[in-house]
Amino acid sequence: MLYVVATPIGNLEDISMRAIRILKEVDYIFAEDTRVTRKLLKHYEIENTVYQYHEHNKLHQIENILNLLKDDKNIAIVTDAGTPCISDPGYEVVNAALNNDIKVEGIPGPSSIITAASISGLNMRRIAYEGFLPKKKGRQTLFNELKEEKRTIIILESPNRILKTLKDIENYLGNRYVVIARELTKIYEEVIRGDVSSLIEKLEKKPIKGEIVLIIEGID
Repeated sequence: MLYVVATPIGNLEDISMRAIRILKEVDYIFAEDTRVTRKLLKHYEIENTVYQYHEHNKLHQIENILNLLKDDKNIAIVTDAGTPCISDPGYEVVNAALNNDIKVEGIPGPSSIITAASISGLNMRRIAYEGFLPKKKGRQTLFNELKEEKRTIIILESPNRILKTLKDIENYLGNRYVVIARELTKIYEEVIRGDVSSLIEKLEKKPIKGEIVLIIEGID
């Protein structure tokens, strides 16, 4: 069995009892960053073998994971924070397992995207999730496509690029209402709401840090 296990995005208490049980019971855990995952495992007194599975070694590790699964081993994959395969490594190994008739089971839990959406105050009946935006190639094309998007748009962004992205939103989409949710469930959690022009002015005066979920109101 391959388990796709969601882990906390900040506060270590945000993990399900089922996730803790699975992490204790599996034969091996494959993690994006073993140092991060070991902190979580130590907190819950989980003693298990942890290997790396990330963007740069995935092709090699997929073969290893498949061989272990075919040898009747149970494996859990986790990312540094949140739910694997959502803008994080994982979907390739899930796809490979399914193609080899290996059962895959999701262990639900935290997601920065869903957490930010739930407290945004915006309509979430229909959303357009774009993940991380292109840094250069394809960026202008994407923003032009989003001009007529009626659904609420959700983007992941870094503190180094958030100001540039806000200015691109103002330039291509107009003075939309946006919500910035950063460092969710952590000590310095902050949610900033307002028209994009006012947020640009605010961030130019006081830059922000941390992981960011950016939510943009769709057109009427």
